[in-house]
Amino acid sequence: MASGLSNFTAPHAGRQLRHDLGFLPALWAGDNDIVVVDDVELATRSWNRLKHKLSAMWKLEGRTKDERETFQFLSVKQLAGKDITEIDPWGWDAALCAFLLRHGVLKELMPTKEQLTEVRRLSHRRTAAQLLPQLRQEGTIGEMFECQAEEEIEALLRQYGQLVMKAPWSSSGRGLRFLSLERTPFSQHAGWFRNHVAAQECVMVEPFYRKIKDFGMEFYSDGKGHIDYLGLSLFHTENGAYTGNILASEAVKTSMLAHYVSPLLLESIKISICNKLGAMFGQRYRGPLGIDMMIVTDATHRFLLHPCVEINLRRTMGHVALTLSPHDNDIVKVMRINYSDNAYQLTLSRL
Repeated sequence: MASGLSNFTAPHAGRQLRHDLGFLPALWAGDNDIVVVDDVELATRSWNRLKHKLSAMWKLEGRTKDERETFQFLSVKQLAGKDITEIDPWGWDAALCAFLLRHGVLKELMPTKEQLTEVRRLSHRRTAAQLLPQLRQEGTIGEMFECQAEEEIEALLRQYGQLVMKAPWSSSGRGLRFLSLERTPFSQHAGWFRNHVAAQECVMVEPFYRKIKDFGMEFYSDGKGHIDYLGLSLFHTENGAYTGNILASEAVKTSMLAHYVSPLLLESIKISICNKLGAMFGQRYRGPLGIDMMIVTDATHRFLLHPCVEINLRRTMGHVALTLSPHDNDIVKVMRINYSDNAYQLTLSRL
């Protein structure tokens, strides 16, 4: 997304994640759908293991699962000759379109160049900066600045004492630099700043907040100006990288957050996001999205909600967690992404 290139090779970790966990869309695949994976045999084995775990979990709730599966796993090379009418990717970008075109998928099934440009533009952290002030209310905190000049950074650092610089297109803890007036002056990262301004026109800057808890809200945009709320995502990170999600009913997740912020505040923010993003997106984006949030403390040790750390215009692991979450309020599990024996694995366990 940052490069905007049609011919792009993802880093090794990203390619391996796709290879090992490419079976996950089976969770929401419908009748006669095709789930495209790198390795059909591996995807089938992984999906069968996950189904076994899900059956045990759902049995505790008295739920049953229809074992008849009408989707199929295929590699991209097996798509030739298939009657494809719609594509539902994890997220759209120019590289994915080029990849599908090389394997014979019809151009008419993909976004136009103009639509891809719009998705990339909306994926810029600038969109979060534009939404954030519209969500401000009692009990919230959060500021975000778009900077092109070094003098702007120096002034903000003098004002706030600690800052986080973020590349306009970045995620999972990458593309960040932390500044401190006393310990880490701007001069130590001035080169990084200049390189990103040259490549991406600006750098987004925020005051440093004392984070207590990460979480998010998941949504779906219908491409007609309407945003549907799907659910809360209580996730874990290590060094900024995603490691797992809480699997629980919406009521349980809300009660977990109620130790820090009012459920009424969460409800108000949810409604505001649906209204404001619907107006901002209009017909410019159709598909899943997630908004990362966090609970922080101020100088008086009061808990405050940062309602828009970043907007992910794609499916997220929070969406995966929602498909796996139990309905029973007494059941709480954890979905983790582990890396061991040179492979990524998804595991489900009791909290």
